[in-house]
Amino acid sequence: MTTDLLPALTAHVTATAHAGPRACRCTTATLAVREDATVVRHAGTVAKAHAPDADPAELALRLTVATRLTGILLPPLAPAPAELHGRLVTHWPYGIPVDPDDPDAAPWEAAATLLARLHRTPAPVAVPPMRGPAKAALALARLRAAAPRHPAATPVLRAWAALPPWARGEAPVPDTVTLCHGDFHLGQLLRHPASDGPWLLIDVDDLGTGAPAWDLARPAAWYACGLLAPDAWHRFLAAYRAAGGPAVPPDGDVWAALDVPARALTAQTAARAVTKAVAADRSLDEVERSLVDACARMSPSARPRAGRSSAQ
Repeated sequence: MTTDLLPALTAHVTATAHAGPRACRCTTATLAVREDATVVRHAGTVAKAHAPDADPAELALRLTVATRLTGILLPPLAPAPAELHGRLVTHWPYGIPVDPDDPDAAPWEAAATLLARLHRTPAPVAVPPMRGPAKAALALARLRAAAPRHPAATPVLRAWAALPPWARGEAPVPDTVTLCHGDFHLGQLLRHPASDGPWLLIDVDDLGTGAPAWDLARPAAWYACGLLAPDAWHRFLAAYRAAGGPAVPPDGDVWAALDVPARALTAQTAARAVTKAVAADRSLDEVERSLVDACARMSPSARPRAGRSSAQ
């Protein structure tokens, strides 16, 4: 991120939030500063500067989908991205995210229902493939560059190498029709700040057509690694099935569909964890170690088992 992007984005969102120039005492806050996104809020308006390599045509298509799929995706405030300091900028209404300090209140059923509805809805415009496998491949590439000889890198890289080419972003995803979020986790949910209104999915950067099982893969991987309570996982899965989600069969074993994406997300998350630990010159924490240990349990001969993926 250029050093002058954050103040420029702050001034930009302040101007966008009001119809005309005027002094105000509205709340301004920096919500995220990452390599791939900078997000600033002023009053009820949020401005997001997307990754430097974001494609303007693809982002415009994804914004169109969000505009048309009301009730599933948070609609943008403007139909096309702006440009600021060489970065594409989009504008969104502010919403309340899931509270990370209250896991018992996590809206697993609402999230699963939204995903099922998204997967069952035909894409209103032609969109590119969802970017889940490509982002996972990027995380592994960064691990190879940052710490190829770190002891924890070996099982992660082996687990990644055992995946089929489509899950490593090296071949087309075997579904070119189903509309997917591409990077689902509970941080991708918001609701209106003034009410207990419905939850909506946010962040269209990775949205596109692809394997819907990818959107269930992160909760599946957490469950398989022991990081998500069985009750939460079963509530999520039951709600997805009840809403007619096509990623898994309506009953019976789900791991034939989820095993490969769950292993891919486990390797991606472990790769990010090791890369961050190396950059901070620290040891892996307990959660990070559990992800690496899950990768060590994976092998090319692993097959789905009833109840858990081969990530366990």
